[in-house]
Amino acid sequence: MHFSKTYIEKAVQALGFKDLTDVQRAVIPDATKGRDIVACSQTGSGKTHAFLIPVFSRLNEKDPRVQTVILSPTRELASQLLEAARQIATYADESIDIRLFSGGQDRHKEIERLKKSQPMIVIGTPGRIKDLAIDENVLKIHRANTIVIDEADMALDIGFLPDIEAIFSTTKDNAQLMVFSATIPESLKPFLRRSTRNAKEVSLEDKSLRSLAIEHRFIRLDNQADKDRRLLAFVNETEPYLALIFVNQKADADRLASMLYQAGKRSIALHGDLPSRKRKQLHRRITSLDVQYVVATDMASRGLDIEGVSHIINYDLPTDMTFYVHRVGRTARMGQSGLAISYFSERDGHAFHYLDKHHINYTVKGTKPKSAQNRRRIKR
Repeated sequence: MHFSKTYIEKAVQALGFKDLTDVQRAVIPDATKGRDIVACSQTGSGKTHAFLIPVFSRLNEKDPRVQTVILSPTRELASQLLEAARQIATYADESIDIRLFSGGQDRHKEIERLKKSQPMIVIGTPGRIKDLAIDENVLKIHRANTIVIDEADMALDIGFLPDIEAIFSTTKDNAQLMVFSATIPESLKPFLRRSTRNAKEVSLEDKSLRSLAIEHRFIRLDNQADKDRRLLAFVNETEPYLALIFVNQKADADRLASMLYQAGKRSIALHGDLPSRKRKQLHRRITSLDVQYVVATDMASRGLDIEGVSHIINYDLPTDMTFYVHRVGRTARMGQSGLAISYFSERDGHAFHYLDKHHINYTVKGTKPKSAQNRRRIKR
């Protein structure tokens, strides 16, 4: 690996990177030249450095103005990006001012500091950056050369798209836009069409999923009591290293975590209603492997880039199956194998249409939904 600046190369070597990941190979050369990027890639694929390396490659370390704005949907994810960016900056000869702007910080102090000096790289949540840049007009982002939107589908789901559009509209017409997302929902596409110019589109989700050593096992269960009994039977018969259990409703996350805890299992619930301090505590417990079962919603699980996930259980299948890719891609990392168990019912025909379309092999216990069976017969 060779990069345009020596300090970037030193920082990457210190991280122990031997080769670029697929998304890094696809993104870095064009992004370093200033081309717009729309990249669809799951957590753990190396996407953070796919945009940080071009950001530092294009940075003028002698210009004390805002040059890059990186938007992240949650303060936890923004904090992780800050840590990764500062790791690279520590190897530079010049001081690189990188600041985090998100909820939970002293807004008055931020404003007073911004009146005295501006950061070169801005990292933060869309709401706080809009507040400081547009409402207060103290964060001068109008000269930024690069805008990065990380976890764009999550930002859309939380409701940040209007803030993102407002932020982007204040920057230079020729500013580079890089968008990274686990999925590209239809509702995000109009913004991408309006805002990007000749963007390089990178989609690695399907390829990465097929290349992983994951067994996809689907089990038909037609009512909630069946699901609960089957889940309890699984946890009593199996000893996973770490299992992620996905649900679509926050109330089910709490209920199932409590059910597993009462069964003597080290379990926690992770969802968007938890306060920030509690989420941080739970993240620390997960990364230190103090728990064995994490019951989570899709949005709350973002940023959980952890090793050792042996089992994925889809208590509920996602209504948008691109989230299935994001869920199960958390197992079978670093050459390991993984098991993805999904409970389904008659209404889940869309899941099998998606799996068949993307040539993902799976086994089924029980009868597939009629809609999925009919679709397959018509194809033949």
